[in-house]
Amino acid sequence: MFRSLTRTVIVGAVAAAAAVALAGCGSGFGGSNDNGNGSGNGGLTSSKDPLTVLIGSSGDAETAAVKSAVADWSSSSGTKATVIPANNLDQQLAQGFAAKKPADVFYLSTGSLPGYAANGSLLAYGDKLPSDLKNDFYPSLVKNFTYDGKFYCAPKDVSTLQLIVNTDKWKAAGLTDSDYPKSWDDLKAVAKKLTTGGTTGLVVSGQYERLGAFMVQAGGNLTNPDNTKVTANSAANVQALTYAQSLLKAGSMKFAADVGTGWGGEAFGKGLAAMTIEGNWISGAMGDYPNIHYKVVPLPEGPKGKGTLQFTNCWGIASDSPNQKAALDLVEKLASKDDQLKFAKAFGVMPSIQSAASDWKQEFPQYTPFLDATDYAQGTPTLKGVSDVITALDGKIAQLKTTDPKTILDSAQSNLQALLQ
Repeated sequence: MFRSLTRTVIVGAVAAAAAVALAGCGSGFGGSNDNGNGSGNGGLTSSKDPLTVLIGSSGDAETAAVKSAVADWSSSSGTKATVIPANNLDQQLAQGFAAKKPADVFYLSTGSLPGYAANGSLLAYGDKLPSDLKNDFYPSLVKNFTYDGKFYCAPKDVSTLQLIVNTDKWKAAGLTDSDYPKSWDDLKAVAKKLTTGGTTGLVVSGQYERLGAFMVQAGGNLTNPDNTKVTANSAANVQALTYAQSLLKAGSMKFAADVGTGWGGEAFGKGLAAMTIEGNWISGAMGDYPNIHYKVVPLPEGPKGKGTLQFTNCWGIASDSPNQKAALDLVEKLASKDDQLKFAKAFGVMPSIQSAASDWKQEFPQYTPFLDATDYAQGTPTLKGVSDVITALDGKIAQLKTTDPKTILDSAQSNLQALLQ
C-alpha cells in the first residue's frame, strides 16, 4: 500500500530534466494555441482514435486497478483505451512529446508540469471539469497544478509526511503514548533517548523533500504560496536547518545514507532507526519488514505551528491528443469518488477529493494523520526548472552536518531567483 506515491519524490529530478529538454522543442505541437487546448478553435479535439494511458505504476496491484477502471470506461463509452505501465515514465513522456506522438493521458508530477506547460505540450483542462468535481479537490492540490494562472490537470492522489515510530523501541525506552513529540524540543528529547547501540533515534533522507517539513513548521518554504517570490534563505528556513543540524551534531538524527540505506523507510524497516519522517507510501514498503511494529503520529509543531510537505501527481492530457474530448471524459471518471476509493483499496493511495476523506479514514484509520495533514501541508514550488534546483539543494543538504545552513540556502535562493527572471 502507498507504494505508488514514492514516484513523486524519486522521479522529480528526472522529470525536471525531461521538462527542460522539451522546453526547447517549440511552443507546443499540433497547432496548440494560447488556450493550451491543441485545437485551432478553442474547443477540444474529437475523433474515433483510441486512447493511450501512460502510468508510472508501483506494481501489479496498481496496474491492474488502473486497467480495470479504464476498461470499465471503454465499455461504457465505446472508445478503446490501452494502459501502458512505463519502465521510465519521464523518459517515455519526453520521447512521446519529442516524436509528436505522446500518450493521450498520463501521470504527471508537479516537477514535470512547468516545463511541459510552458512549451504548450499540455491541455489546460482544469476549468473544463464539472464544477462539483473541480471544487472537491483539496485547494492546495489545485494550486500545485496551476501554472501561469491556468489550472492544468486533475490531481489524482495526495501524500503527506508524518512521523513514523517503532513502537517496540519506543516502549523499550520507557516511553508511552503521552510522550509522542508535540514540539521541536520534544522531538530532540525523544530522539536522544531512543539513540542507543545500533539504533539512531531519527533517520531521514537527507533532502529538502523531508527537511522541508521543518521549514514549513518554522513558517517558511522555498517560495511564497503563489511562487512569485523566492524565500529560500529566509530566517525561518535558516532556523529550520539549524535545528536539523543540531540533531545531526548530537548524533540523535542521521541521514539514511549515513547508516548505509537508500531512504528513511529502509533504515526504519531494518531496525536502524527508532523514528523516521516519511509519507503514506511507507505502508507498502513495510510489507517487506513484517516484524517491525509501528505507529503513524503527527509531526511535532514548530515555532509557527503545524507544518509538513505534500506530494501529488495529476492526470495530464496532451495538447497533441486527437481525441481530447474522450480523454477528458476518461479523466473525469478516474478522478471520481468511486474510482479513487477503489484505487485506495487496491494500492493504498490517498484520494485527492475532500468528499472521499471520511470513507478513506474508515478504511484506513491507522493512517489518519497523513490525510489530516492535507489541511495544512504545503507543496513544493511549481517553477519551470525547479526540480533541477531542488536536486542541487539536496546535494548540499546531504552535507548539512558540517555546512553552514545559511550558505546552503543562499545557493538555493540564487538558483531559484534565476527561474523567476
